[in-house]
Amino acid sequence: MQYTFLGRTGVRVSTYCLGAMMFGKVGNTDRAECRAIVDRALAAGINFIDTADVYSRGQSEEIVGEALRGRRDEVVLATKFFNPMSRDPNHRGASRRWIVRACEDSLRRLGTDYIDLYQVHRLDENTGIDETLGALSDLVRAGKVRMVGTSTWPADWMVEAQWSASVGGHIRPRCEQPPYSIFVRGAERDVFPTAVRHGMGVIVWSPLNAGWLTGKYRSVDEVPAGSRFERLGSGAWSTATPGAPAKLAALPALEKIAAEAGTSLLGLALAFTQAHPAVSSTIIGPRTLEQLESQLDLADLRLGSETLDAIDAVVAPGRTLDRGDYAFEPQALRHLAQRRRPPQ
Repeated sequence: MQYTFLGRTGVRVSTYCLGAMMFGKVGNTDRAECRAIVDRALAAGINFIDTADVYSRGQSEEIVGEALRGRRDEVVLATKFFNPMSRDPNHRGASRRWIVRACEDSLRRLGTDYIDLYQVHRLDENTGIDETLGALSDLVRAGKVRMVGTSTWPADWMVEAQWSASVGGHIRPRCEQPPYSIFVRGAERDVFPTAVRHGMGVIVWSPLNAGWLTGKYRSVDEVPAGSRFERLGSGAWSTATPGAPAKLAALPALEKIAAEAGTSLLGLALAFTQAHPAVSSTIIGPRTLEQLESQLDLADLRLGSETLDAIDAVVAPGRTLDRGDYAFEPQALRHLAQRRRPPQ
């Protein structure tokens, strides 16, 4: 396992980050196996774990906390807040009211008295950045959080957060967590350069594009039994998206590139994310111990220039094949009232 600095924080993290989204009822309900996944990851040299309060409604955090009991300080532990945690309209978002409550809940579930990296899971356009950063800064000063970050934020809001922190005397976000894979390269256009410019680390999620880059999906009409698409079957976890045909068309060429590089499609996909100099760590999210083992075997794989050039010829730099993979759509596009003047 290799290590790199998380931006300019001075914190060194493994180039693989163990993602815990599949721990709990959404993925693996066998807590013993989930703990075994954490054990194996740490034994392999992974020192970075990422989860979120919303993953299986807190179960993921509970499982991670159980697995880290007695060795908490060995791990850089990251979690996130923002998504709804109940039907209460205030149990979500990035208001001071919710941030303080959400942090206390995560600390309890994780069984720890501090979070290394506390991230805003999505941009809250209904809450001022100054409000959010002020609450996060208070948590840092109270010793409950060490660093703060963002996840799936557009570049312009990343810049505004840096400015707001500077003007308001707040703790500034130290990293961004965007989606990034061979099929989802939009972050190369603006998020990565912005992060580098502000000394932010970058932790990329979904390097396998929800499983597309494992090669298991071969048709828009059929999905393998037991796969994530069969279990979840909606939104990004579906073959019924506008970009699905383009992904299916690209797979044979990518498999040929992988074979010529002496690796698998899985290896090509994971190593691709490690090739970008802005990337600090790649989140791998295994559901089973077997899946983890297959990814650990590829941890030190690096791709040569010819291979990366060949990938660029299939999916151009900065291109994302499916709009839904951006994972963030501003209110200005989602809400009709913000796009049209009322009738006279």
